[in-house]
Amino acid sequence: MTQHRHFMKITLIGAGNLATNLGMALVKAGHSISQVYSRTMTSAEMLANQLGAQPTNDIDSVNNNADIYIVALKDSVVATLLPSLAKGREERLFVHTAGSLPAEIFKPYLQRYGVFYPMQTFSKSRIVDFKQIPCFIEADSPASLACIRQLAASLSDKVMELDSEKRRYVHLAAVFACNFSNLCYHLADKVLEMENIPFDVMLPLIDETARKVHEMSPAEAQTGPAIRYDRNVINAHLALLKNNAPHTTQPESSPLTCHPSSFAEFYQMASDIIHQLALANPSK
Repeated sequence: MTQHRHFMKITLIGAGNLATNLGMALVKAGHSISQVYSRTMTSAEMLANQLGAQPTNDIDSVNNNADIYIVALKDSVVATLLPSLAKGREERLFVHTAGSLPAEIFKPYLQRYGVFYPMQTFSKSRIVDFKQIPCFIEADSPASLACIRQLAASLSDKVMELDSEKRRYVHLAAVFACNFSNLCYHLADKVLEMENIPFDVMLPLIDETARKVHEMSPAEAQTGPAIRYDRNVINAHLALLKNNAPHTTQPESSPLTCHPSSFAEFYQMASDIIHQLALANPSK
């Protein structure tokens, strides 16, 4: 017997990378996106047109009759907009999609609230398949949780209940696994640029590194000069970086400007950490 699916009427608060991917997945699953809010009308219209929704950049014009309101905004913006978002919608169900924000951020304003955190890296230009994305959920009550779980399960086969405290650690781990690893790709690209070598020579290595941790632990998968602390190779690499260091293209006034010596410092620090972890895991 086929289980009855309840398709929901959803308002998206946000039109960025995550909102774009989530909106596409929701429509594909049969849900209706009634409205898209964004700070700029251009962004709201761009996503709303793809989803068959009404765009708005006016908080006061956000509708009051959605089954669920999904807040997919930067963490710093959520608290600022919540009083306006909640006004007149105190009994509606709201969720945010953040890894580090507690569910209780809604509590002063709303009766029903929760979290729907899909742990994945999102870009507007690359629409991902939600089926394999771990989705972590939390809610103020069993009734709200059931509703959020139903929505999440319509998109993903990996839905897990997790409280805000534990979700903070998942998000922290995701920064290491995704953002910091991508930083290393960026640094590798900068090194290759010094000799006009294309970055795509790295792709088979990157792909195999990712495949390995599907079958073994990261500790078991670790290789390279740092794990055995081969000083000859490490010193040679440090000399290359110190004598011919890559430069970033950030303007000098930017607080993100990276001094060339930072590349060597990063290499040394990462090598030390790899070696220390190897010593703590002598079975490797």
